[in-house]
Amino acid sequence: MTTTSSRFFDELAKLATNAAGAAQGVRREIDTLVKAQVERVLNDVGVVKREDFEVVREMAQKAREENDRLNERIAVLEARLGIEPPTASSAKEQSGDSAAAAH
Repeated sequence: MTTTSSRFFDELAKLATNAAGAAQGVRREIDTLVKAQVERVLNDVGVVKREDFEVVREMAQKAREENDRLNERIAVLEARLGIEPPTASSAKEQSGDSAAAAH
């Protein structure tokens, strides 16, 4: 009887192990399918990937830094030439005047 019970529990343990392995395989397959579906939906609605966002953010940061450096150089050159930099309101007026002249 002990041998029969031992064999029964051994078979039961094998069955449980195989079932657990199969369940993990099914879980991985479902995870893969869900991830693919979510990616497709996000692409369809135009959501960018995190990596793409980070690249563009870094490019924007570099552009801002370059803009700041160029503004500093312009200020130095204007100071050397004795030119007063335009104020924000006069810059708007000038762009408005040029837009009106274009029409």
